Amino acid sequence: MRKHTYYIIVALATVLLAVASCANIGAPDGGRYDEEPPYVVKSSPVNGTVNFNKKRVSILFNEFVKLTNANEKVIISPPQLEAANVRADGKSVKVTLYDSLQANTTYTIDFGDAIEDNNEGNPMGFYTFSFSTGSTIDTMQVAGTVIQAEDMEPVKSILVGLYRLDSTFSDSNFRKSPLLRISRTNGNGQFSIKGVAPGKYRTFALKDMDGDFRFSQKSEMIAFDTTVVIPSQKNDLRFDTCWHDSIRYDSIKVVPYIHYFPDNLVLRAFLEGGQDRHLLKKERPVPDWFRLYFTAPSEELPVIKGLNFDENCLKVEASEHKDTITYWVTDTALTHRTDTLEMVATFLDTDSLGKLQYKSDTLTIVSRKSWSKIKEERDKDIAQWNKQRAKRERRSKVPLPAERNPYEIKILDVRVRPTGTLDPNRNVYVETPEPIEFVDSTKVHLYLVKDSDLMDEPFLFLPTRNNARSYTMYAEWQPGQKYCIVLDSMAIRSVMGTGTKHVKSTFTVQNLDEYGALFVNVISPDTGAVVQLLGSNDKVMYQQRTARDGSADFFYLKPETYYMRCFIDANGNGIWDTGDYATGRQPEMVYYFPKPMVVRAKWDVEQAWDINSIPSMSQKPADLVKQKAEQEKKSRDLNRERDQEKQRRKNAVQ
Repeated sequence: MRKHTYYIIVALATVLLAVASCANIGAPDGGRYDEEPPYVVKSSPVNGTVNFNKKRVSILFNEFVKLTNANEKVIISPPQLEAANVRADGKSVKVTLYDSLQANTTYTIDFGDAIEDNNEGNPMGFYTFSFSTGSTIDTMQVAGTVIQAEDMEPVKSILVGLYRLDSTFSDSNFRKSPLLRISRTNGNGQFSIKGVAPGKYRTFALKDMDGDFRFSQKSEMIAFDTTVVIPSQKNDLRFDTCWHDSIRYDSIKVVPYIHYFPDNLVLRAFLEGGQDRHLLKKERPVPDWFRLYFTAPSEELPVIKGLNFDENCLKVEASEHKDTITYWVTDTALTHRTDTLEMVATFLDTDSLGKLQYKSDTLTIVSRKSWSKIKEERDKDIAQWNKQRAKRERRSKVPLPAERNPYEIKILDVRVRPTGTLDPNRNVYVETPEPIEFVDSTKVHLYLVKDSDLMDEPFLFLPTRNNARSYTMYAEWQPGQKYCIVLDSMAIRSVMGTGTKHVKSTFTVQNLDEYGALFVNVISPDTGAVVQLLGSNDKVMYQQRTARDGSADFFYLKPETYYMRCFIDANGNGIWDTGDYATGRQPEMVYYFPKPMVVRAKWDVEQAWDINSIPSMSQKPADLVKQKAEQEKKSRDLNRERDQEKQRRKNAVQ
């Protein structure tokens, strides 16, 4: 009996020790994580099957899978006018095609990196499935990059495709027929068109807006390359590094593979000029003005015929390209009488054939805020103003001087810029919130400030180009000197009849030793380049046309870091021009200087620039690239994280 009791006591002690031990370490964590990516077990049909004429593909994996961003990442070639159904179903990915299958054609379903396991999200990696309706599988590939022609920015998610150069090809194919084989660019603007048959091809890019895989509307960004592409391949070697951790590597493996050519095509994408022109919208936030917005520029202004008002009361303010037009209603009796303007507007509009034709539309434009509501708010403000004035008068115990309420004083606000300091090569701008109708030049003055004396300075005061609300003051500014601009009362009057009050603004012209200079010599086989200095946001700060010897000189540069870009101004108009597919005109060529330029005060920097010294894809500095590359999908090292967490808890207990 004693012996049995002894064994029972020992067993109980063992159990208690085990429980205590488990309590010290922590609760079970569910075991090791799965870090292995999914892999294909089988498929129907087998990848690479020939003489296959069914429209369904089923791919079975070793575990449950999911698709991420399938609409963007999964590309089926030839392109499907009726979108295929691509879905994950448990351990399978199933694809159903709805378009008729083409005879003797290789079909590729490029999943990219869209396939992941369902639990931990381990990516399978890039995967492509192929079958052929004929007796052979085409395996050639064509690869490259798409950039924006204007600023060399990588273009993401644009279609890139091929047309075969045979007896049926013409330049109209891009407008009339879907692309033959397609791919889509990644975050780097890179593409790879797979399943290409031997032959000769032309390459195109298309930001497809309507899903027809052809250039059918001007709002679609395009690129076209006249280079004849002949796909080829060769056996090659690459070196893969096997890493031990993030610092040390175990070995370098030599891996044989098939290298497909060409793999370095560069397509420059652009939007054509002369976009379709339509009346986009109209707005009238207050009774005093209304605005018409058009989708594209025009050389002509709309013609307005009032139906319930006299159109002669309208004063026109147009943007530079006449695509945004503001009409100021100068008849205050009209705005007080009605909040609705009815008119017939005649303007240039693009018809169904893509040609500009005159079109007349009857427009009813209602003020978002009625005059009665505005008057109610003003009356409330005036009552409050009178109440506060009466209160001040009671406190002062003497009558206050007569003064008008704010709504009786119609003052046109004026902004003089810059303020404080002025660069020696800049001018002064006087700006108002309403279009300027009249300037009394006798009431505009410029003085050189010497001690406390004001000395008259000669100047020109002229309308600012393409800005109805601004005048520019030109003068020979002396570095280090202080100036004063004075506008007498009513020096400027707006189209609404309001005038300026007395304005005084002083500023100092910067000393020359606060600036640097940059002298650029552009080495180019072409003439007529325009060099641009850019800020860190890729925006143009300064621009200079090169001389005949390729030189471009920039003076009065503020000390900071600049970037350089230039374009070949083929037509000499001083602006970058886009391309045109109908005439075969490519966009004007753009180049970037690959390094930033540091300008210091009192320094002159000379820089020779051979614009063709490095490949175009390596030119744009990384700091200026806005479209960043997508991060490569990798399996998370969950087990290492788990072990580190367990060790941390164990150390905390100890």
